[in-house]
Amino acid sequence: MAQPPLTPPTTSTIIPPFVGLIVRILTFICLLISLIVISTNTHTTFDDYGDEYKTKFNDFIAYRYLISTVVIGLAYTLLQTAFSISFVTTGNRLGGEGFCVFDFYGDKFISYFLVTGAAASFGMTQEIKRLAGNDNKFLNTSNAAASLCLLGFFFAAASSIFSSYNLPKRV
Repeated sequence: MAQPPLTPPTTSTIIPPFVGLIVRILTFICLLISLIVISTNTHTTFDDYGDEYKTKFNDFIAYRYLISTVVIGLAYTLLQTAFSISFVTTGNRLGGEGFCVFDFYGDKFISYFLVTGAAASFGMTQEIKRLAGNDNKFLNTSNAAASLCLLGFFFAAASSIFSSYNLPKRV
């Protein structure tokens, strides 16, 4: 007696669209707060003669790089959030199969871009602490902004994993 062919299980590995939307919104929130924190970060010092010196984020290349990665990440996440909202409300993905590939590679690129910005900022802060031998509010605030960018990376990486489930299946 011949047995019927085995069929794959009917459980799906596709993540519900609203979960992807929530992850994108969390990414956006982390990056927005990181941008606000790093761009408002200043420190004032006085020398022996009473002259005032202001240190700002744009005095350091690593912090400027962090700002640029966060701004680019915000723009991409905002665009993808709009597409996700459209997908959740209508049930139709804009661009079809080709857009799934764009989602996947775009999410990969942005997530790795964000982690390089956070890493550069962490490295700069640690070097300044090591060289100057002090631990001040400016450096701690810079670390907080880099930490938020790193958290944004984790959410963007999760979004990248979710977008890999939507890739067209090639046989």
